[in-house]
Amino acid sequence: MKKLILPLLLSLFLFSCGDQAQKKPNIVFILVDDLGWADIQANYSETYYETPNLDRMAAAGMRFTQAYAAHPVCSPTRAALMTGKHPNRVNITDWIPGFSRNMDNWTLETPAINHELALSETTMAEKFKEGGYRTFFIGKWHLGEEDRFWPEHQGFDINIGGWSVGAPQLKKGEANGYYSPYGNPRLEDGPEGEYLTNRLTAESIALIQDNCDNPFLLYLSFYTVHTPIQAAPERYEYFQEKKNKLGLEADQVSYKAEGSGQTKLIQDNAAYASMVAALDSNVGKILQALEEAGLEENTWVVLTSDNGGLSTLFTEGAPTANGPLRAGKGWCYEGGIRVPLIIKGPGIKNGGAISDTPVISMDMFPTLLSLAGIPHEANDGKNLVPLLEGESQLDRKSLIWHYPHYHGSAWKPGSAIREGKWKLIHFYENKVSELFDLEKDPGENEDLSGVFPEKAAELQHKLMQQLEATGARFPRHKR
Repeated sequence: MKKLILPLLLSLFLFSCGDQAQKKPNIVFILVDDLGWADIQANYSETYYETPNLDRMAAAGMRFTQAYAAHPVCSPTRAALMTGKHPNRVNITDWIPGFSRNMDNWTLETPAINHELALSETTMAEKFKEGGYRTFFIGKWHLGEEDRFWPEHQGFDINIGGWSVGAPQLKKGEANGYYSPYGNPRLEDGPEGEYLTNRLTAESIALIQDNCDNPFLLYLSFYTVHTPIQAAPERYEYFQEKKNKLGLEADQVSYKAEGSGQTKLIQDNAAYASMVAALDSNVGKILQALEEAGLEENTWVVLTSDNGGLSTLFTEGAPTANGPLRAGKGWCYEGGIRVPLIIKGPGIKNGGAISDTPVISMDMFPTLLSLAGIPHEANDGKNLVPLLEGESQLDRKSLIWHYPHYHGSAWKPGSAIREGKWKLIHFYENKVSELFDLEKDPGENEDLSGVFPEKAAELQHKLMQQLEATGARFPRHKR
């Protein structure tokens, strides 16, 4: 009997390497690229997609129904997450490098942006290192064209997959997008048929298993569900069949004009659905790995997106739709900036909690550092720990967005402010402002600027004040 007990105890020790209590909690921050608010079932019950693991994560943690990205495109939001600063302050207000600054058919001359997150900025990773954490970056970076600005020079001990580009590469003979070879200088190619989302998860799990006794920040930044839209190895056929059963026929009216573009109104892309399913499955693997390592009770897991779903383009053909929300990635309407946010951790006593308080990307910087007990500057974010502990409101009056550039979604330069139920969007080409009541009209269908001109003027004034205060640069009419 004794001969059996010793191997059993040894196997349990090896399997659950985190049984010893840690004083410092681990942080797993999962950033998904282009995941829309309506792409997850917990937010939008009518979604065509299936996200059972994210639903279980929400049931065990807190889901934020009015979470916002700092910007309607990726690089600015990523800079805001890293620094806790509004994108205006670091002068990254477009994806890097963005479109040509002065195309002939543009009415406005748009401002130049920084093509990297400056090394002088204090990043989340640098603060965690100061606090005694090991820091790991896995996946998409897109905050610097030169390698001296990549994660390993911004506070991360390990960088797997993070470099200059913002999407999996498709180059004949060199890179196959989401399938190996990847053509990524920070990620070795895997075997034929390996899927990038699965690979990044496997790398993450290996780091979790190797660091059971070290407090760590794992920043897992998936490339999915960004274009190119390439079906995941599993479940594509399933979603094709589901599409047929739901009667999502190609001849259905499924687009709506949005400025010079077209917004998709129906979720029906089986390949995209399989990518969402692969994301969900891999989040489930991460949660399982934490449980098996004995780290679940001492780890905070956060999942969010860098902008809204890609539903609006100059022509028809966008991969997703954002449910009741207007427009998508690239736009300051709700579909472009409202995103999923789920936080699960040991401090949440009542699982399945829901917060309707508006929160934004910059809040992650003070929140995660506060959870780890690491001193930090306030910057532009708010600490969400009181909300996680049961408070209902934050001490913040308004949120602002600034996108003074043109975008492939047909967006034209503009800015926005939200204060309470009111939201105002200002466009610089025609100097028009639109006002919406988000409580009554979350789809932003009725412009109330003519009905409440005083409220529109008030918010317009506040928007410009806050833009100036954050160092915003503005477009100007060409001479």
